[in-house]
Amino acid sequence: MQKSPSLEPARCAELIRQARSAVALSGAGISTAAGIPDFRGPQGLYVTRRYDPEKVFEIGWFRRSPGYFYEFSRDFVDTVKDIQPTFTHRWLAELEQAGCLTGVITQNIDILHQLAGSRKVIELHGSYRSATCTGCGKRYADLTYAWWEQAMATSPTPPLALCPACNDVLKPDIVFFGEMVDYFPAAEQLVAGCDLLLVLGSSLQVTPASFLPYQTQATTVIVNRGTVLLPPSHHRHFVDGDLDAYFREVAKCLSG
Repeated sequence: MQKSPSLEPARCAELIRQARSAVALSGAGISTAAGIPDFRGPQGLYVTRRYDPEKVFEIGWFRRSPGYFYEFSRDFVDTVKDIQPTFTHRWLAELEQAGCLTGVITQNIDILHQLAGSRKVIELHGSYRSATCTGCGKRYADLTYAWWEQAMATSPTPPLALCPACNDVLKPDIVFFGEMVDYFPAAEQLVAGCDLLLVLGSSLQVTPASFLPYQTQATTVIVNRGTVLLPPSHHRHFVDGDLDAYFREVAKCLSG
């Protein structure tokens, strides 16, 4: 990340007030603050249980052996089922309700933005909120972690979630390696039409999300701990810091 003078919270608040169409792009950092380990981090589920990410989310492997994905899913659901949205999640929802935020684009599959109250959420990589049967094609929507927990608990070992209609394997509507990121065009359109882009908790290392900041010349505020793979520009402001701490100050400035 380019070292540049940090954007003061008061200035960020001013940019939000002035924006006609602000958009947020969130990455793993906003979820790790809630207590969800980064999959690839030192305490991530890939490491602690030695899951191979090339198998967990690879569509060919899922079709051959879905039990491997569901072993991971059992751990993931057990990790996130009781986790609550952070201050930043809730603050983004409040901004949307106040008409200050057009929408959220997220790289995360944890549903925390929706739990916080955000309504316009583009999930680039999908989530566990819905699933499609690999056999009959029936789609199930508005699913909860409690639903998944029960579905996996009633299946044999390894755990599977089976279609109530035909008893074939369900696939959560998560984008696996080898599948199209169906909602990327909608995300591109949202970013292209914004005049303020907030990049929150993302190092911008994962495609195609990393392409989105290049789709706009709007003022861009990037708040993340550590390196961000985005070159400096006159319209980009980098803040190396804690999301909740920073946006608590921004919120104070907005309400003052």
